[in-house]
Amino acid sequence: MRSGLPRFDRADSARRDAGVNCDRATWRPTLEAALDDEIVAATPVIGGDIGESFQVELASGDLIFVKYYRDAPIGLAACEARGLAWLSEAETPIRISRPLAHDADWLALEWIESRPPVDDYAWRLGEGLAQLHQASPSHLGFSEQNWIGRLPQSNDPKPSWAEFYGANRIQPLQRLARDAELLPDRLSRQLDRLVDDLPQLVGDDEPAARLHGDLWSGNVLIDEQGLPCLIDPACYGGHREIDLAMMRLFGGFGRGVFEAYEATAPLSPGADARVALYQIYPLLVHVRLFGATYLGGLTRVVEEALA
Repeated sequence: MRSGLPRFDRADSARRDAGVNCDRATWRPTLEAALDDEIVAATPVIGGDIGESFQVELASGDLIFVKYYRDAPIGLAACEARGLAWLSEAETPIRISRPLAHDADWLALEWIESRPPVDDYAWRLGEGLAQLHQASPSHLGFSEQNWIGRLPQSNDPKPSWAEFYGANRIQPLQRLARDAELLPDRLSRQLDRLVDDLPQLVGDDEPAARLHGDLWSGNVLIDEQGLPCLIDPACYGGHREIDLAMMRLFGGFGRGVFEAYEATAPLSPGADARVALYQIYPLLVHVRLFGATYLGGLTRVVEEALA
């Protein structure tokens, strides 16, 4: 979902003047207890549409990043922390944002001080993502339901990727969009037909890949070393082409990223023809979250996948 954090830098004095009153922050007591430290200042950071984000300065001198999930789904903070930890288990060169602590309605993460990218940034991102995908989990899905934005994401294991993509991804969002009267009848019928045809459409069977799950450019930061760092996952075990298809959907990734990926982990024949198929899910998410603006794009990729 296009709701990741911005490429943020250390707050300057002007931004500090716009900071919040730490004494009134409802998350302050539990955060200070969890970190055994005192909050000195909290400066709002623009970005995201689920809650509020802050750069927080601690008495120890450390800077951290805090996401406060106002009115967000119960369990989202803990689930995001577990998702980041799950991605980190792959031990690949690509950096994963590190959770420090969490409570019911907030998540504290390391602060990422952005710098210009190194010369081979695109190669490092593509190669690192390929290695992340190759660190295969034991099965399709994830250990729990998680979220993409505010929308629940079912991760019940299924015996095949075709069944998982249909039953756990397309059909739940199709129902949500239809119930919200956002999905025209003709398009809904096309989705029904597509789900029936998925065994013939999804491509060759592959081991489940360790997916980020919400991989648009806003969820890739450039860190202090000029290297890529992944944030805000909606992770699960699935087909690696769905991460790549979302990267292509909204742009922001140069050709070098995909060339590096292909050099590290070549894709199966027909991958280019399946891009539209794997853009259906993120576009369904956007239709449900942001409305009919995305219906044209959704209709296009559904018809292309069925052609």
